[in-house]
Order: sequence, then C-alpha cells, then structure tokens
Amino acid sequence: MFSLLLYGTILYFFFKNNSSNQNDNNYSSSRISANINSSQIAESNSLNTNENIGGSVIPDVNLIENTTQNTNTQSENYQIPTETKISSFSTPIVDDNENRVNNIKITCSRINGTVVKANNEFSFCDIVGQPSAKDGYKEAHAFANGKVVNAIGGGNCQVSTTVYNAAKKVDGVEITERHEHGKPVGYIEEGKDATVAYDYYDLKFENHNDYDLKLKAYIKNKKVYVEVYKLS
Repeated sequence: MFSLLLYGTILYFFFKNNSSNQNDNNYSSSRISANINSSQIAESNSLNTNENIGGSVIPDVNLIENTTQNTNTQSENYQIPTETKISSFSTPIVDDNENRVNNIKITCSRINGTVVKANNEFSFCDIVGQPSAKDGYKEAHAFANGKVVNAIGGGNCQVSTTVYNAAKKVDGVEITERHEHGKPVGYIEEGKDATVAYDYYDLKFENHNDYDLKLKAYIKNKKVYVEVYKLS
C-alpha cells in the first residue's frame, strides 16, 4: 500500500514538472516573437516618421541639395544690368520757396529709379500719383487757368518739364502726350515746358527701343536734374 502511494506521488510530480516546462517554453517563444514584432513595428514607425511628420512629407535630402545647387546656379548666372547714361537735362530752381522745393523733392523721389521697359509707355501721373497733404506735399505756386495760384503739389510741373526734355533727346523715344502751360515759366524757354494735372494733363512717352530705360531724378545746386540710362 505504501509502495503504491509512493509510486503515485512520483508520477504526480513528474507530470506536473513536464507541464510547467511546456508552459515556460510556450511563454518564452511568445515573448521572443512579441519582441521581434515590436522591433519591426518600431523600425517601421521610425521610417514612416522620417518620411512624414504631422502629415507633411519631408523632401529627400538629395532633392534639397539639388534645389540648392540650382538656386545658386541661377544666382550666379544673374547679372546686374549695366547702366549707361544716354541723356540728361536740368532746370534751375528760380522760385526757391520752401514748400515748392519740398514738393519737387518728393516728386523727384517718386520718379527716381523708374524703369521704362522696352516697348512700354511712361506716364508721369501714374508714377507720381495725385499730390496730397498726407504724402507730405504742401501748397506752393502753380498755374491754373493762366493764373498763379497756391496748390497742393505746386512745383511738379518743373519736374515733368525736366523729364520731358531729357526723354525727347533719347533715340527711340516717342512723346505721346505733352501740354504747355500757355504762359511762360521762369525755369525753361517758352514752348519747352510740360505741364501736368492729375486726371487732366499728363506727360507720356513710349520706349520703342529693344532695351529698358531707367530714370534718375534729383535736386543738386538749386537745379532739378533728370538723367536717362540705357540698361543692358
């Protein structure tokens, strides 16, 4: 009886140990598999993250380098146009009223640097705009209906006259609109002036050349200067 009990006990522990080993083996295999899958998933996520962050695709590094090289090449190929002076004209400031000189300076600053493209038209009024106090213009002497009056922007006609005389000296330039004051002015001979009045009288010319023109306008030594440059 004792022998049977002992034999039964031995069998019980034998089968229990085998069962435990099988469970451990199954658990180990599952754990290794899970680790591999996690590693693969992490690697996959890492690749996806490098390619797309927040829904924005990150460009390929080689593409960025190529784009940079192309941009640099374009910058290196771009050349600043050569400016060659082909005309100039000046008119004396005979009325050096402070307000009038102020207006002339503002208008010169708006004309200065203007580029008239090949086969395009220049419009003084389009470039300068309507003089207004908010832009710094002040009241000064101007002609209106043959009379001298005070008007915002008085002095602009001296700039337009200087532009006109400088532009008409350039080959390939056609004056398409120009108006005289109808009365002599002190800064230019009669018949050589060019009056302007926004929405009424304009100074226009067309550049029929195959190159662009650049205007420079400024005051120096009590004179208004306008220079025309060929851009090539």
